[in-house]
Amino acid sequence: MYLKNVTTLKYDPSLCIACGLCVEVCPHNVFRMEGKRAELVHPDKCMECGACQLNCLPGALTVKHGVGCASAVINGFLKGTEPQCDCAGNETCC
Repeated sequence: MYLKNVTTLKYDPSLCIACGLCVEVCPHNVFRMEGKRAELVHPDKCMECGACQLNCLPGALTVKHGVGCASAVINGFLKGTEPQCDCAGNETCC
């Protein structure tokens, strides 16, 4: 979890077409499939990489890209560690 209740991730389940791509591409398991819709189960785990929004064809998901990764970089700097955003080597993530 990054910071509680600050994610920019927004989800409109009425637009969900149950493709499941958000579940597949999310590196932090923020979503799960529940019946015929995706369900937002761990919003505070969202690192705001934008993968879900980029793969959501009907536009059910929006997120301000990069905010969570910036937090990971800052926390890594303060702790003297590498950023912990699970994106190592993935140019499309952070």
